[in-house]
Amino acid sequence: MTTQNSQIVRSVPLIKASSNVVTGSGHGRNMGAILIDSGRLSTGNAEQIMVFQRENGVRFGEAGRALGLLTDDDVRFALSVQFHYSYIPSGSSLSHELVAAYQPDSLAVEHLRMLRSQLMLRWFNNSMERKGLSVVSAGSGDGRSYIAANLAIVFSQLGERTLLIDADMRAPSQHRLFSLGKRAGLSDVLAGRAGSEAVVGIGALPNLSVLTAGAIPPNPQELLGRQSFSKLLLALGEDFDVIIMDTPPASACADAHTVAVRTGAALIVARQDRSSMSQLAQFTHSLREFGVTLVGSVLNDA
Repeated sequence: MTTQNSQIVRSVPLIKASSNVVTGSGHGRNMGAILIDSGRLSTGNAEQIMVFQRENGVRFGEAGRALGLLTDDDVRFALSVQFHYSYIPSGSSLSHELVAAYQPDSLAVEHLRMLRSQLMLRWFNNSMERKGLSVVSAGSGDGRSYIAANLAIVFSQLGERTLLIDADMRAPSQHRLFSLGKRAGLSDVLAGRAGSEAVVGIGALPNLSVLTAGAIPPNPQELLGRQSFSKLLLALGEDFDVIIMDTPPASACADAHTVAVRTGAALIVARQDRSSMSQLAQFTHSLREFGVTLVGSVLNDA
């Protein structure tokens, strides 16, 4: 569904990366110096690469890979230092679906950045009333969790203190994407069984924290409908600039409506050749009736 308020986010082949963060300051240093200082490259091998580089008119990274002296991982590390962004080495336990963390130069992530820019202009303005955004869809399998997770990552990469909350307490997935295992989460906080310790920072991605869904409760709708949920969002708004909410499909339950009302705004996700237009129209109408601001839509064409 492409409209003036929409961005098409395309999925691309994904690669593995690791949960260990490596950051540093490039200070104008070249790739060779960075790799030598980090212990990834010897001075002798750097000289071999530079000779090959001059003779063949290629970049340092290309030359190093051609000679078998550098890996893709080495090149990505050096670029991360030069351009001041978090580096996630290969071999991570984090999901391959977190493309924003692993392929920052991909077309899919560029679309996500464009979407981020629109959301910053249309909704997020640093006020307490405009810090939350629900990522919703009418049906299942539309890619809400994928969009929510990667959108949270690109906001954190902008330097915004970002919190991703998995409000799908029926079939949660953010704990799997971020390899957080079974831990206390939203359901436990709302039930009074856990506190702020349930919010966990993602070490590999500075400025990003995640609150998983927690234990699957028998009464998710009731938990989300309590005033304690609104109070929780207000409290979290004091510590975070952006709060992204993952939700269950609207066709399965009323949870998405409740969460969207609490955040005040929703981003609608649809999947090409799968989403029902009539179902989507009905869902959109119902959100508007509840007073939810629809800040845009995303067509997931994967």
